[in-house]
Order: sequence, then structure tokens, then C-alpha cells
Amino acid sequence: MPKNKGKGGKNRKRGKNEADDEKRELVFKEDGQEYAQVVRMLGNGRCEATCIDGTKRLCHIRGKMHKKVWIAAGDIILVGLRDYQDDKADVILKYMPDEARLLKAYGELPESTRLNEGIAGGLDEEDDGPGDDYIEFEDEDIDKI
Repeated sequence: MPKNKGKGGKNRKRGKNEADDEKRELVFKEDGQEYAQVVRMLGNGRCEATCIDGTKRLCHIRGKMHKKVWIAAGDIILVGLRDYQDDKADVILKYMPDEARLLKAYGELPESTRLNEGIAGGLDEEDDGPGDDYIEFEDEDIDKI
């Protein structure tokens, strides 16, 4: 049985916290690039995104970002367009929610773009009235039981 000469396995890699993107410079698009919003994740390192120019494209997440930067539906990304395939693109960068707000403020993203930072915030807020979850009993009611 060969002896392991490395410094650890996947748990060591998993524990690495690369906090280098806390304060990074805002990256704007160049020629051959476009802003897009992720519609849905397809698996196998691919996603479907709607670009700002109105085209839906199949985007491939590059290996540098794969399993390191998590992309979800609704995220704003920067994609590199392909010269030979207009319906496919490559994900270059994922914008954090505050960076996406800045892009919208600078006018890079159209005003119709919805940035969903708080997905879990307003889904199950169904209040029919006060006191639906809490029932108060009087002492007399308890004695009758």
C-alpha cells in the first residue's frame, strides 16, 4: 500500500476559506462580453441565462469557478460570448448582490432587471389576521376539561 505524501484530502480543501473577494474592484463588461441573469441551473457545470440583449444562452461555468463560486438562479453574471456559437456563452464572473446593485445604479443593467437578494424573505408571509398561531385559554376553560 503506497504512503500518502500529500497534506490531506478533500476535507482540508473544503475547509479552505478564500476570503479574497470581500472587497474587490467592480468589473465592467468589455467587447465580446455581456451581463446576464441566471434563469435556471442545468447541472454538469452549465446554466441557462438571459442576457441583457434579450437572448437566452446556454452558459458553461469555467473550471476556475466550478465548485468554488456557487451560482444560483437569479444571480447576475458576466458571460463571454462565443464568435462561432451565438446561443452559447462562458461564465466569466459572478457578481455579489452589492456589486449587482452598483451595476444597476451605474446604468449598466436596465431598470427592469430584478435583483433577488432576499429570496427566502417574502415567500411564506401569509398573515390572515392577528393571533392565528396563538390560542389563549381562560382558567375556566381548563377547569372544564
